[in-house]
Amino acid sequence: MSPVSRAAFDTAARELEAWDDSGTELCAPFLRVLPIDGAAISTLGAPFGTETISASDAFAARIDELQFDLGEGPCWRALATRRPVLSPDIRLEQNPAWPMFRAALDDAEVGGLFAFPLVIGTLEIGAVDLYSSVAGPLPPEAVADATELADIVARVVLRRALRDHVSVEQDPERLDADGPNRAAPTQPEAEGFSRRVIHQATGMILAQLNLSATDALLLLRGYAFSNGRSVRSVAHDVVARKIDFSTVIAP
Repeated sequence: MSPVSRAAFDTAARELEAWDDSGTELCAPFLRVLPIDGAAISTLGAPFGTETISASDAFAARIDELQFDLGEGPCWRALATRRPVLSPDIRLEQNPAWPMFRAALDDAEVGGLFAFPLVIGTLEIGAVDLYSSVAGPLPPEAVADATELADIVARVVLRRALRDHVSVEQDPERLDADGPNRAAPTQPEAEGFSRRVIHQATGMILAQLNLSATDALLLLRGYAFSNGRSVRSVAHDVVARKIDFSTVIAP
């Protein structure tokens, strides 16, 4: 990319990082920096549910809806493989993985369709679908940029999902993912041991996956959320080496 377009990409990435349910639509940065005509961002399956959380236009939302209804399509494939699925000309696509979805697009004004997974470590969150009206491949640099933006969106979506699920070690009076807190920790445990074990587990995940401390903690919380457990209990298992994040990452 040229210096000007790289600056635009950096601005788009910062915009996504700072997203807070207000202001910029989540899809807008993709459209500004990639050679596409539309985008949709969705969560797929448990524990986040299957829904479109942002779409640039009605057709992008319809592409998502078709895949939800049929249970097949590039977004499902991207999440299952944890890799981008690139279809430069969806009309010529004879992929047996999504025959009904392919047939449903026969009359649609779409050329290329590109899906990027939303994953963080072990967590499979959803996908970003991008489409172009004219058939043709995404340039390699656009694939790399879309992948980077999708990684940022994955963190944004996970933070949003966790926002209203305060972990038991942060507020013992709140409900955690297991339901009512029937075994609230004592004050020394809540203020001391619980926090120490979470820091220790975060450090171990950081070393296992070469993540930043922020992303390691986000992954720890996300794993707890998706498995219906408290962050503290998962942290204990990490420290006890019952859970090793480096061994449960899909290849």
